[in-house]
Amino acid sequence: MSRKAISLPLTGEQTEELESVRDRDARPYVRERAAALLKVAAGQSGLQVATRGLLKPRDPDTIYQWVKRYESEGVKGLIMRTGRGRKPAFFP
Repeated sequence: MSRKAISLPLTGEQTEELESVRDRDARPYVRERAAALLKVAAGQSGLQVATRGLLKPRDPDTIYQWVKRYESEGVKGLIMRTGRGRKPAFFP
């Protein structure tokens, strides 16, 4: 199965914002996502970024999801949403 090439055209302002998040955000996972987006915007494929572009290999679909969320929500889309994970079996 061939994957569709993904691109992320960024304005100068968006690039500066992502670089700032990549360099200064307190949450490591947000910095990783910003770095991945900048690499995709620079012309690397999602597969390249997923397998060799980050400190830890990721599933290429993960990179594609980050790009889609960034396109729809901006930097807010890089932050984990509440309500994830298994719900407690007992809630007092």
